[in-house]
Amino acid sequence: MNVLDVLIVGAGPIGIELAVAVKRAGLRYAHVDAGQIGSTIGWYAPQTHFFSSPERIAIAGVPLLTLDQSKATREEYLAYLRSIVLQFDLEVRTFEPVTAIERGPDGVLTVTTSTREGEATTPARAVVLAIGDMHRPRLIGVPGEELPHVSHYFDDPHAYFRRRVLIIGGRNSAVEAAIRCVRIGSRVTLAHRGRELDQKHIKFWLYPEIAAMVRDGRLTVLDQTTVQEIRRDAVTLEGPSGSFDVEADSVLLLTGYEQDSSLFRAAGIELIGPARRPNVDERTMETNVPGLFVAGTAVAGTQGGGEREFIETTHVHVDRIVAALSGRVSTAERPAYSAPES
Repeated sequence: MNVLDVLIVGAGPIGIELAVAVKRAGLRYAHVDAGQIGSTIGWYAPQTHFFSSPERIAIAGVPLLTLDQSKATREEYLAYLRSIVLQFDLEVRTFEPVTAIERGPDGVLTVTTSTREGEATTPARAVVLAIGDMHRPRLIGVPGEELPHVSHYFDDPHAYFRRRVLIIGGRNSAVEAAIRCVRIGSRVTLAHRGRELDQKHIKFWLYPEIAAMVRDGRLTVLDQTTVQEIRRDAVTLEGPSGSFDVEADSVLLLTGYEQDSSLFRAAGIELIGPARRPNVDERTMETNVPGLFVAGTAVAGTQGGGEREFIETTHVHVDRIVAALSGRVSTAERPAYSAPES
């Protein structure tokens, strides 16, 4: 049986950076992803800018250069990830989801994946799950959430030209969508649960813009408001003074995303706390299952108001894992700076 040194699951930035590192270390590896490389970033609306500066989200020692020397856009970063795969001649088996991970009596981990030809099995002494933390929308559970004009993802702003758009949410994604929809020519209402839009949770360059739009009457913001029901032509909201209807042609429920932890559970990884974080040894990133590691933002579970992880805070996982696989002790530390990328 040809047993690999390591199988990497997930081809986001940290998964790709890890693939470069294990290849450099001379380890025999394979790399799979349920979708395309950088698939979560592919969800971003066109021309979305990262929060972090290019040097903080660059990987594998390769500079990330942008057209205007500013923060990278979705398109620039996806092109950058493709260039890394090409430059280092990485073989990523895309659109090959993992369906099972089993540890045999000899300690070898057998990973089962789904391919066009059927099931495939890959044995490896170690498996790294770099699967990210945003696999599905966080549903709000109201009638009408499944209607065709309702979405949990912000599309190309052009789709909302001259439409009445109701956006639910009060953080970065919702605020940025509201600003871009106003600029494209939409009639926008933004509703959120908070007492007011919280500057701590909004990109510093977005808050003045949305405040100016509200001041000038170009955008309506409804504080302390929740959704009760969505219908084809209107949405019933509940505010401080009771329930009322807002007419809407498009409804964007930008209330966040959550991690699908089913693979962790099936593999026997212990999950901790409300965020359901995988139990890992911070020195090596190995879980309670011997030989099974977690890297990247996946270590935080479903991120909320507590400790958070981003691309820039998880580069250190690569060194820790390669050190563990090579029998060395890693001295890499988590950087003190932490900020959302998008």
